[in-house]
Amino acid sequence: MVRRNEYQEVGETLLGNLNVVDVGKENVMKHLGAAVLSGLLATLNAPLASAQGNTTSSSPATEHSDPIVRMHRQVAAANRVYDQKVAAAKKVYDHKKAEARKERDAAIKAAHDAAGQ
Repeated sequence: MVRRNEYQEVGETLLGNLNVVDVGKENVMKHLGAAVLSGLLATLNAPLASAQGNTTSSSPATEHSDPIVRMHRQVAAANRVYDQKVAAAKKVYDHKKAEARKERDAAIKAAHDAAGQ
């Protein structure tokens, strides 16, 4: 069985010698796992980001010679347009809902005032 002081020393080492008072095994493992995962993702995304920066954006749906790839790109473009339209409709819906809520709240307030509450 490992004593709490040893975990505290490990936690302080991993967290940059901060004044950590109570670091348990679960807490150390959570921070260590998050640090490893963040480093791995950063390492994997660096080549992808540079490769994406080199592509041209004139017409990505027709640039590829493979018809399946072109189809998938067209489907993705259609989904983006759909998502934009849904987002715009949701904004209108939210605005109308807020207006209706204000009217309802005013009617409720008038009813309460009329009843003397």
